[in-house]
Formats: sequence, structure tokens, C-alpha cells
Amino acid sequence: MAVKMRLTRMGARKKPYYRIVVADSASPRDGKFIEIVGNYDPKKNPAEITVKEDRVREWLSRGAEPTLTVSQLLGKKGITIAKDKTKVA
Repeated sequence: MAVKMRLTRMGARKKPYYRIVVADSASPRDGKFIEIVGNYDPKKNPAEITVKEDRVREWLSRGAEPTLTVSQLLGKKGITIAKDKTKVA
């Protein structure tokens, strides 16, 4: 089971906000997820990002792969994602 950290869209039409969730990579975008680890509200000025840092670090240590957008949001909050530099032949 490949686990990803990604955004799930919530809110009304033209008033989106997003949850940062940990989900199986095979599940749909707004479908089943394992855990909610944060929120992202792009409509506020400046955009509001709230994250459960301890849970995010726990999932990253277990091997969860963040999507590009989630990794950028985590970078803004000061959470670094350590990439494994080993290469498989």
C-alpha cells in the first residue's frame, strides 16, 4: 500500500479550502483517507496553513510521499522532507 499526503477539496463552489490528508494512493482525491493532518485556506490573505507537525513528521518517517503542492506547503511551515539519495540500479 503506497501512502501519499495530498490535498482534499472542501467548501462551496468558488469558496474552496483544502484538507491535508494521508491517503492510499489508489483512493480518489475526495475519497477515503487515513488521517487529516492539516488544513489550507487559499482564500484568506495571506493564505492560512495549519498543520499537526508531530503527525506529519510521523507519517513522513513511515514513508508517506507528499505531493508537490503539499511539500511546498510544508516547506512554508518549516517542515523539511528528507529525500533518500540512494539509487536502485
